[in-house]
Amino acid sequence: MTTDPNPNNGGSREEASLKVPSKDPKKKKDEKKEEDLSDEDLALKQQLELYVERVHDPDPGLQKVALESMRQEIRTSTSSMTSVPKPLKFLRPHYGTLKAYYDIMADSPEKKYLADILSVLALTMSAEGERDSLKYRLLGSDGDIGSWGHEYVRNLAGEIALEYAKRQMEDASIDDLMELVTQIVAFHLKHNAEPEAVDLLMEVEDLDTLVEQVDATNYKRTCLYLTSSASYLPGPDDILVLDIAYVIYLKFEEYPSALRIALFLDNMQYVKQLFTSCDNLLQRKQFCYIIAQQGVPFGFDMEITEDDDEREALEEIVYNTKLSEGYLTLARDIEVMEPKSPEDIYKVHLIDGRASAGASVDSARQNLAATFVNAFVNAGFGQDKLMTVPSESSSGGSTGSWLFKNKEHGKASAAASLGMILLWDVDSGLAQIDKYFHSNDNHVIAGALLGVGIVNCGIKNDCDPALALLGDYIGKEDSTVRIGAIMGLGLAYAGTENEQVWKKLSPILGDSKAPLDVIAFTTISLGLVYVGSCNEDVAQAIVFALMDRSESELGEPLTRLLPLGLGLLYLGKQESVEATTEVSKTFNHKIRKYCDMTLLSCAYAGTGNVLKVQHLLGHCAQHLDKGEMHQGPAVLGIAMVAMAEELGLEMAIRSLEHLLQYGEQNIRRAVPLALGLLCISNPKVNVMDTLSRLSHDTDSEVAMAAIISLGLIGAGTNNARIAGMLRNLSSYYYKEASLLFCVRIAQGLVHLGKGLLTLSPFHSERFLLSPTALAGLIILLHACLDMKSIILGKYHYVLYFLVLAMQPRMLLTVDENLKPLSVPVRVGQAVDVVGQAGRPKTITGFQTHSTPVLLAAGDRAELATEKYIPLSPILEGFVILRENPEYQEDR
Repeated sequence: MTTDPNPNNGGSREEASLKVPSKDPKKKKDEKKEEDLSDEDLALKQQLELYVERVHDPDPGLQKVALESMRQEIRTSTSSMTSVPKPLKFLRPHYGTLKAYYDIMADSPEKKYLADILSVLALTMSAEGERDSLKYRLLGSDGDIGSWGHEYVRNLAGEIALEYAKRQMEDASIDDLMELVTQIVAFHLKHNAEPEAVDLLMEVEDLDTLVEQVDATNYKRTCLYLTSSASYLPGPDDILVLDIAYVIYLKFEEYPSALRIALFLDNMQYVKQLFTSCDNLLQRKQFCYIIAQQGVPFGFDMEITEDDDEREALEEIVYNTKLSEGYLTLARDIEVMEPKSPEDIYKVHLIDGRASAGASVDSARQNLAATFVNAFVNAGFGQDKLMTVPSESSSGGSTGSWLFKNKEHGKASAAASLGMILLWDVDSGLAQIDKYFHSNDNHVIAGALLGVGIVNCGIKNDCDPALALLGDYIGKEDSTVRIGAIMGLGLAYAGTENEQVWKKLSPILGDSKAPLDVIAFTTISLGLVYVGSCNEDVAQAIVFALMDRSESELGEPLTRLLPLGLGLLYLGKQESVEATTEVSKTFNHKIRKYCDMTLLSCAYAGTGNVLKVQHLLGHCAQHLDKGEMHQGPAVLGIAMVAMAEELGLEMAIRSLEHLLQYGEQNIRRAVPLALGLLCISNPKVNVMDTLSRLSHDTDSEVAMAAIISLGLIGAGTNNARIAGMLRNLSSYYYKEASLLFCVRIAQGLVHLGKGLLTLSPFHSERFLLSPTALAGLIILLHACLDMKSIILGKYHYVLYFLVLAMQPRMLLTVDENLKPLSVPVRVGQAVDVVGQAGRPKTITGFQTHSTPVLLAAGDRAELATEKYIPLSPILEGFVILRENPEYQEDR
């Protein structure tokens, strides 16, 4: 603001306010205004009025000088944030006269000058919706618009968007607008306003031009805004925006970020294009780590690399063969190699009084729970205190002894738990499981088969050991053995689209003599192997299997897995599911709606599509008869769709609270499971409290679901508050075997991998969603919709589907030879910096550790040294570091 040159100004103001009110208040106001102005302002006002008069002068020379001076005044005036610049304020009364004069003026350079000035005046003067500023801008001279200031450019951008929409309706030409848009975008990009540039281009549907306009200084911020706004755009705009971001990243050789977008779009052509564009072997290895984390099938052909050694090196990473090694490096570094027994987890000594009496209740059930707890806690460590204890005598004394502390189908889970303990370590795992294949007990053989599948989960191997071992058992008489082999194949080949598996499993679906449970697990395994592939042959086979079921079979609890197997084929594939949905309308009325909900929720899982969430909420709002079961999957569907981004997630949690208050019983049973999925391995306090309240619910099904969900939200976090809640629950339910079983399972989950693993299907800072991981979680949650007959019945090994979602929540930095390398990193809460000015800090409240380190939900890491350069901008999982050539150590 200009300073006040008149020292008595304050006094004159007071006098003005002390005057006796005159008869005409209006006259007084004008007088007061005149008096309020300082001498300098008055001079400016008179000066401007003179200019306005001069503009009407017939002499073009005088006109030009007047316009020039006016223009100068407007440009050089500064204003504070809250007030209008003085020249604009004083020219306000003359806006109408200048406009009228403009209309009668003859065409000349002066007329364009006047148009420029009117365009700026219209900024504060034009009426709502008139778009005068833009009108005069287009009539004015082609000068630099930025010189009139930011506010002016912003206002123009808003008017252009409206004008564009109007012209689109009328099919009018938009070329003049587009020229202006190009100028404005260039101005925004130059002044760090990338989001505004992107928004304007989106409004005028011309995002493609962005690629030429961004440069090395602003492409990162531009792409960050593009990728983060994609989740709030309706289709197909979201795909378009990500495509542009991909092209920009490619242009600036920011390959890892481009790869993440390619994986998000599930576009394997893009992935291949990246491998061919980038010939740096180390950078390619980093790509492989990212692809392995996503768990999608990717083959290296001659186009990508002709060198066999190089191909082997890349395949080794994509096949996850070193995952076990890296995980154990982390475990040794954090010093948690010591095996833990279930008792170490239950911590009975911390509970008051009565729990010890519970030990005698239903000991087979208790032993089964201990089997799972032991498997979850020691997952991947290769040693424990129940299954891998060295045998005293040559007859395999003690390992056998724990196995046979379980009854019938319990033995299957016990034998399979060995696979979980040796997770990802294929060679040693198969060697240790081998002894169970020689057992005479079918349950043990079934468990061994499942164990083989678990060990191979997420690991690919050229000699396909799982297929060779499990293939022979699929046609056996005993259905337990068959299920073990089928489920094992599903886990070992999840997401690989392996033809051999399809050839082995497809005959079962058409076999009319096959029992229902075998068919149910076959559809699930096929759904897993072909997850998100939209494979028509598999879909058709499952549809026929569903149509062949009799009335009585459709009432069975396991039938709910058939539509789920079908849904997994379309996981996250949105519209592709529509043809199958039409077919599902012809199914038996018992399962028709269930199938519809399951297909819809799977197809839109992880997309954050608001309309689908509303559609599913609509189904949950109906109050139906007792026999209807399709509302369960609808509730889970809300969580599956909304889990994609933070805002939707918070809103879904609130909506689920309402469903708890007003929903029918079958909805209430599903709500805790939906909450468990929304906050998986991310214990939010409000959700924890809700689940804690529900875990004491009068309906035991609700209580069981809530207890399992407490385990899911705390999975792998060692969260002390949840562990305390579960200990209290174990003493509260000490007489109820089924609820106590659930509490034990939840305790095992909270200490998953001694706190080194996560079940979250998201990675790369919640940007990418691994389809196989999500599939594993969804299968378990659907099974939990009928706890009593599946998890608490004889199909408790469904819990092992969680292995698909298990990932070490670590950052392991490796050197150029892929050997672990310890460097200092800062780990803190991630901060959202999209569209913020300058270079804001990306993490807050950080601590400095040396790698390998654990990353909790919502954490972000950054290197605390300049000695190395990471080959991936997001530090998660395995990250390759290369030495910084410009680094000089401080002497």
